[in-house]
Amino acid sequence: MPELPEVETVKRGLAPVMEGSRIRRAELRRPDLRFPFPPAFSEALEGRRVVSLGRRAKYLLIDIEGGDVVIAHLGMSGSFRVEGAPEAQTPGDFHMPRSKDTRHDHVVFHLETAEGERRVVYNDPRRFGFMDLARREDLAAHAFFRDLGPEPTGNTLDADHIAARFRNRQTPLKAALLDQKNIAGLGNIYVCEALWRSHLSPERLAGTLVTAAGKPKKELVALTASIREVIADAIEAGGSTLRDHIRADGSLGYFQHSFSVYDREKEPCRTPGCTGTIGRIVQGGRSTFHCAVCQK
Repeated sequence: MPELPEVETVKRGLAPVMEGSRIRRAELRRPDLRFPFPPAFSEALEGRRVVSLGRRAKYLLIDIEGGDVVIAHLGMSGSFRVEGAPEAQTPGDFHMPRSKDTRHDHVVFHLETAEGERRVVYNDPRRFGFMDLARREDLAAHAFFRDLGPEPTGNTLDADHIAARFRNRQTPLKAALLDQKNIAGLGNIYVCEALWRSHLSPERLAGTLVTAAGKPKKELVALTASIREVIADAIEAGGSTLRDHIRADGSLGYFQHSFSVYDREKEPCRTPGCTGTIGRIVQGGRSTFHCAVCQK
C-alpha cells in the first residue's frame, strides 16, 4: 500500500493540472471501487472548479468550490495519470512497469484547464482504493480522520506528544508507531527506517522511552527527529514506489535506493562501525527489518 510520501508525491503531481480547473464531467466506469461511490457523486462535481489539493495521512483531498471535498485513497494498486497534454506523460526511467490496462481505468475527471482539456484518470487493478465525498467543515469529525494523530511532517509532531501517548505503554515500539491514533500516516517502511536511524529496537516497549514523570527521554527525542527526517527525505525523493505504485506523472520515485534497513535482510548494517547484519522478524503480520547489534 502506498505510504504517506507516495500520496504526497501524487498530490504534488496532480496539483498543477487540477487546481483551478473546472470539472466538465466526472465519469464513473463502474458503480464501486472498494466501496460504492457516494450517491450522485458525478452530479455533485460536474461543472465545479477544483480549489486545491491536499493530503491528510494517506488520503488525498480534492477541495471543490462550494465546500465539498473528494476523499481519495489509493489502496494497494491505485494510481492517477494525466492525459491530453502535448508533452510526454511518462518521463523518467521505470523501475517497475506502470499499469496501462485501460480495463482498470475506473474514474475519469474531464477537466477544462487554462492549457486546454485534460483528463485525470484513476486506474486500480485490485480496486482496494476508494473515493468519498464530504463537506469541508465536517472533515475533522469524519470517520476517516477524527481519531488520527498529528502528521509526521515539519514540526507538527513533537516528542512531548509521543511521550503522552507512549507513557506506561507495554506495546512494542513498532506497533505503537504504526498506530494511526498516535501518528497519522506512518507505515511499515518508514517506521523500520526511522527506528534504524535512531538505533532503537522495534521490540522495545514504547513506555521505556518515557520518564516516570511523563517526559520524553533522549531516545524518544531522537526518534521523533528521525521520523520527521525520513519522511522528509522520502517526499523529496518521490516516495518508495514499491510494486506497481507510480507517481501522478507516470514516473517513479527512487527513495527505495536509499533504504538503509527495509528489505535488506542478511545484508551488512550501514551504521558506521556496526558489525551487525540486517535481520527480519514478523510483528503483527508484517515484516520488520532491523539490526539486532546497534538497535537496542
